[in-house]
Amino acid sequence: MAQVTGNAFDMGLFGRVMEYAKPYMRVFYLALFLTIVLAALGVARPWLIGKAIDIYVINDDPKGLLYLTLLVVGILMLEAVAQFYQTYYSNWIGQSVTIDLRSRLFSHITAFKLKYFDKTAVGTVVTRCVSDIETISAIFSQGLLNILGELLKLIVVIAVMFAISWQLTLYSLVPIPFLVLAMVVFKNSIKKSFQQVRTQVSRLNAFVQEHITGMSIVQVFNREKEEKDKFIEINRSHRKAHIRSIWAYSVFFPVVEILSAVSLALLVWWGVGGVIEDKVTQGDLVAFILFIYMLYRPIRQLADRFNVLQMGMVGSERVFGMLDIDERIEDEGNLKTGIRGNIRFENVSFAYVDEDYILKDLSFEVEEGQTVAFVGATGAGKSSVINLINRFYEFQKGDIYFDGKSIRDYDVSYLRSQVAVVLQDVFLFSDTIANNITLNNPDISREAVEKAAEAVGAAGFIEKMPGAYDYDVMERGGMLSVGQRQLISFIRAYVYEPNILILDEATSSVDTESEILIQNAIDKLTENRTSIVIAHRLSTIQKADKIIVMDKGRIVEQGSHQELLDMEGAYKELFDLQFKE
Repeated sequence: MAQVTGNAFDMGLFGRVMEYAKPYMRVFYLALFLTIVLAALGVARPWLIGKAIDIYVINDDPKGLLYLTLLVVGILMLEAVAQFYQTYYSNWIGQSVTIDLRSRLFSHITAFKLKYFDKTAVGTVVTRCVSDIETISAIFSQGLLNILGELLKLIVVIAVMFAISWQLTLYSLVPIPFLVLAMVVFKNSIKKSFQQVRTQVSRLNAFVQEHITGMSIVQVFNREKEEKDKFIEINRSHRKAHIRSIWAYSVFFPVVEILSAVSLALLVWWGVGGVIEDKVTQGDLVAFILFIYMLYRPIRQLADRFNVLQMGMVGSERVFGMLDIDERIEDEGNLKTGIRGNIRFENVSFAYVDEDYILKDLSFEVEEGQTVAFVGATGAGKSSVINLINRFYEFQKGDIYFDGKSIRDYDVSYLRSQVAVVLQDVFLFSDTIANNITLNNPDISREAVEKAAEAVGAAGFIEKMPGAYDYDVMERGGMLSVGQRQLISFIRAYVYEPNILILDEATSSVDTESEILIQNAIDKLTENRTSIVIAHRLSTIQKADKIIVMDKGRIVEQGSHQELLDMEGAYKELFDLQFKE
């Protein structure tokens, strides 16, 4: 991963950023050309004013002075137009790079293994996708081109000053070495504070996102004050990081003003004597006074622009750091046909961390069209089985076969399109019921949605909602009950017509009335397709073709409901615990 060095400008990172600007290089070069034009026009005005004093004011030529004044006004208007388009195009490039980079980053993140999200705060990912990328946009809109413009202006100003009078120029530039030293100290100080600011912003985002999502827990356990105190502590760290940067600014800018005043004093001290001795003209002295202001203004702004550039470098380091993370499932399979529903685990072992195996030497087979249920205590490994079937995680030993072919031979996207999962904790987006069912898939018609709702038995409650299928369920489906959200997830699974259906604790959090509706939906969904059911309520899986009992990552029993009861083993104990009077 590319690292931000002690330099303000990291060529490695900048090169990666410019890769995203390549499609817009014509606009970039146009903005660069306008930057050069602005540098030239800015220097022309003081020079013309000096000439106006020497030629037209001293010689009392109002007509010539009028023409020159009109020329200066024309240059000002031309400068204003060039400034408008330069600003517009540089910001346009920045926003174009932002949308491309953000889209690339989001696409990259969506391909990550779920393991990455298990160990990374959502707020941190949000910061990378939003505010960190905004700082990269500022490289173009406020940083790079503006720095080039200010540097060009400096070069042209100094060149013209030397051309007019090298003595005046040398006197004017005496404080410059001190200014360069101040800029170096300022640059190093501000870079460190910016890195701290970005770190604290990430902490803030992570904390706020997590606690707003879990606000019900905070309130249920009366933890508002304690969590507020934690937030204040993080906020104070954020403020301290910002104050460090403000301190650097508050020292640097007065230093620039003092050195500017010293430069102007030296100019006037020597220049007035030069005018008296006819070594310097009055117009040149006035022009030099204007040049001094033009000289120090770019230097002052350069410090600001370099800070924007540094912030962009820090942001790009973080963004490209995430882009460099290789947490994607290896997708080297090319099979995109052939999954009918036969699943076989052969000596599969799986661990989330190192060699702490959750599943141990697991072997079983689910035949096409069968309904197989997994039961066992919490932590037995049931949910891990379905995570492997979808390739959300990678197993370490053994192999999984779909219709006789290794799971790794299949294209991941095709594999997942053939498997539908209904989870216990249903996630709904802040959108309409219809869009939550189709997930904005244009291939699924409204008619198909309505038929699926009717088949699952959910049409009744949906049609009673204001707007029916166009009813906005709000964030995470907060306007619906648990049972209603569950039924929508069943419709979602139904319209995608999978060959394999996975139900993970689909009835564990609903009331009896909703459970009856959901059980009917399950019966409809599992018809003529391979189904894997994970359930705590044994009453919901008694009709399964096969029940597999797991304990500590191993299969301890398997068979039909009655066969397992007859064994009088682990399943019988579970059954007795749930149904004893």
